[in-house]
Amino acid sequence: MKPETLDVLIWVLIYAGLIGIGLGLAIERNDAALGWGVASASGIVAIVGAALVYVRSRVKDESR
Repeated sequence: MKPETLDVLIWVLIYAGLIGIGLGLAIERNDAALGWGVASASGIVAIVGAALVYVRSRVKDESR
């Protein structure tokens, strides 16, 4: 995978996860189980994005 592609994937996962957490917390006001489910799944997505930051730091960038 190209480093540029990995960069885009990282930011998409992090931002989508954070937006999803906010959405889950908003849903939680009306339906607690659904809200926590959405927030939990989104939190996992954000954590995967953060873990990919470490992976990206280990990828050799041949263009530099």
